[in-house]
Amino acid sequence: MGLDTNTMLAYLFAIILLYIVGKVLFIPIKFLGKLVLNAVIGGVVLWVLNVFGGTIGIHIGINVVTALIAGLLGIPGVVLLIILQYLT
Repeated sequence: MGLDTNTMLAYLFAIILLYIVGKVLFIPIKFLGKLVLNAVIGGVVLWVLNVFGGTIGIHIGINVVTALIAGLLGIPGVVLLIILQYLT
């Protein structure tokens, strides 16, 4: 009792379809995970800046937007936030 060609093709098609669906769903989750990780790192950088920058008058509020800016842009993002603080 062997598998006929149509059954084998159906199994192959199902496996390929599962792979494609898995890739399509995994990419947004991977991107979202990286975004959250960068936001956490940005929040930590802002916290450290607030702790040590408090002596020279630098204080940037930590919220989702500032953490994402610092996390996504890195050091240039932190510099941008400092410049924006002095412009407002």
